[in-house]
Amino acid sequence: MRSNEYLDRAVVCQVPLRWGDMDPYGHVNNVEVIRVLEEARIAAFGVPVGTGEQVAPAQIPLFSVLPEGTQALIAEHRVKYLRPLEYRNVPVDVRVWVVSAKAATLVLGFEILDSDDGAPVVRAQTQLALFVPATRTVLRITREQRELLEPYTAPSPF
Repeated sequence: MRSNEYLDRAVVCQVPLRWGDMDPYGHVNNVEVIRVLEEARIAAFGVPVGTGEQVAPAQIPLFSVLPEGTQALIAEHRVKYLRPLEYRNVPVDVRVWVVSAKAATLVLGFEILDSDDGAPVVRAQTQLALFVPATRTVLRITREQRELLEPYTAPSPF
């Protein structure tokens, strides 16, 4: 990781682990790690408009203020497993921050922390495209949205 600036700029989301998330080795399965990242992304940025009920407020209310029907589509995931994520019946902390918000692309950084010692166990980066199915176009990120995201922007986790 190039910089620890993300420590000051990330929001921290708690994501519960499920018993069924374990693989035969007793670790949280790699597919379930992607689910943990998804849950942290929704906790951080909100429930996309029209897809569910936003009861708990988002820490960075971006998805909930997009035009109705806008989809946040995954374009790419990059995941580095630093050590196994052991199942424990307590939530894990996930740091989430913005790597970049340009044109129609939003890139997010993540770090999943071990609930026992707080050490990073996973670092990840996700690239999203905001897509409007009704018009079959990508939605460009506005100046106001970039300003909303700027306080949470830090370097890539890689």
